[in-house]
Amino acid sequence: MGVDVDSAWHTKGGTLSDKSARSEFGITQEEIIGAVRAGKLQYRINTMCGNPYLKLVRSEVEAFLDEKYGDNYLAKKKVENELAQTNKELRKLKTQVAALEKRKAELRDILDM
Repeated sequence: MGVDVDSAWHTKGGTLSDKSARSEFGITQEEIIGAVRAGKLQYRINTMCGNPYLKLVRSEVEAFLDEKYGDNYLAKKKVENELAQTNKELRKLKTQVAALEKRKAELRDILDM
């Protein structure tokens, strides 16, 4: 695969959980399990608060997705994720602006008394 897997296990951002892979790349648990069984993905079993999860090498997941869905898949998913994050931030900012406008009106009312 051309990936230094040993260092990937210890590099920040070099691994991700199966749940993160599902949400970030839009793949299913069945696809992950199938790739593991086919030997395309290495994994380690970790636990968080007593709940087990699969820890995967990010570069292997990306290579698997490139092979399965083509080169544009990852770029498209990255843009979709960035768009979703931008929309989330915009909603948050709109809520903050509305609250500030309300407070501004209250303060003006106080000054006009």
